[in-house]
Amino acid sequence: MQSLCPVQSLCHGGWSVSGGPPYAARVVEASPVRSLRVEAATPEDFPRIAELTAGVYREEGLAPEEYQRELRDVAGRASRAELLVARDGDSLVGSVALVLAGEFGEITDSEDEAAFRMLVVDPTARGRSIGELLVQACLERARAVGKRRMVLSTDPKMTAAHRLYERLGFTRLPERDWSPLPGVQLMAYARDL
Repeated sequence: MQSLCPVQSLCHGGWSVSGGPPYAARVVEASPVRSLRVEAATPEDFPRIAELTAGVYREEGLAPEEYQRELRDVAGRASRAELLVARDGDSLVGSVALVLAGEFGEITDSEDEAAFRMLVVDPTARGRSIGELLVQACLERARAVGKRRMVLSTDPKMTAAHRLYERLGFTRLPERDWSPLPGVQLMAYARDL
């Protein structure tokens, strides 16, 4: 795991040493190192998931206004998918909906397939592999319940996500590209489990 110490050469074992010659060294406690973890969302997380998902999609121009209601309907999503969250300490910094069965997958076409949707990472926490942690958790959970393939759809503008998916072994599945709303065309990707 990447160290969160602001001055790498000064951090050791939770302490930071700075200033002066050896005989006058000061020892100060560093801020606690936070750990990233992925876990199941709780109902208490729903408002933050709604705020984060709708906010990121809106700010990045990824969802028309009529889709914002669905992005904010976290309780509805939780009834049709397994919601996972990424936490950095006590802060919720990412979320994804893992679909193991049912029509919420929309892009799945057999019982052997799982899908994930609405993967989002807080813009202030990007660059720390949080999206990758969430995708890996989806892959592991789908594999554990016997799924043989993971599929997803993504907006053509989500180029950073495309790079992540390709790095994790997903390949394009253009025959399954689709349009959920007029003027919105989604690209499909898949990966065998």
